[in-house]
Amino acid sequence: MNFTITGSLGHISKPLAEILIAAGHQVTIISSDAAKVKAIEELGATAAIGSVEDVTFLTETFSGKDAIYTMVPPNFGASNVREFISSTGKKYAEAIKASGVKHVVNLSSIGAHLASGTGPIAGLHDVEEIYSELDGVAVKHLRPAYFYINFLANIDMIKHVGILGSNYDGETPFVLVHPNDIAAVAAEELQQTFEGKSIRYIASDESTAANVASVLGAAIGKPELPWVEFTDEDALQGMVQAGLPEPMAKSYVEMGDAIRSRKLFVDYFNHKPSSLGTIKLEDFAKEFAKAF
Repeated sequence: MNFTITGSLGHISKPLAEILIAAGHQVTIISSDAAKVKAIEELGATAAIGSVEDVTFLTETFSGKDAIYTMVPPNFGASNVREFISSTGKKYAEAIKASGVKHVVNLSSIGAHLASGTGPIAGLHDVEEIYSELDGVAVKHLRPAYFYINFLANIDMIKHVGILGSNYDGETPFVLVHPNDIAAVAAEELQQTFEGKSIRYIASDESTAANVASVLGAAIGKPELPWVEFTDEDALQGMVQAGLPEPMAKSYVEMGDAIRSRKLFVDYFNHKPSSLGTIKLEDFAKEFAKAF
């Protein structure tokens, strides 16, 4: 089969490409960075260098493919995070229609069932809605849980303050996922036939915020590492001081509020996958310890 995947050599797209190539498929990887061409070709894939905001480029790269994998790349400089995500989804949809591709696996997110109040995830809700208007195109929306690797951004907090935390309490239920488990599901879906518009949740483990702190703390020799709940304002200022642009920081604070209220994970618990991924919290803790 012949696939195009977006996301360059990111945390999901690279292992996804490796799985598909190992299975004998042709893979084209879209990247905005010409410096990635060599690394893409070394994987055994074809590099397509261009912008996901260029509909003509996307149309050419999607054309003739058995299926495509779409994801909206992060844009930390966006003045309106939701608008950027929605706009990119519209461009993908235009290119899908123009190219004639009939099967799409799309990276969405847990919480995308909610129309607002979820930070950047609200933009992915918009993308799901945009794709719902694609006549004659089968779409599988993947809704992965909270990425383990997001905790890597908290290493400085642990080193300098001796805590782990966010704007929700330690008893908050947490559904977690590893990018490799997402890649495995994406590869499975791309290689099989599906019809209509459907959703698949992906999770590797279930925990609580406090337990995350405990497990990660134990892995780095800090077994008493506490989870601390911040106010929204403290969370915002902490992210801004760490260098995150304010619009993105505000968006993440809103997502944290959705986690705090427990609403982000409601639909997941009502439609849990029949099985979880293979990479558990304790497994990720070993990766975390190496990065620490």
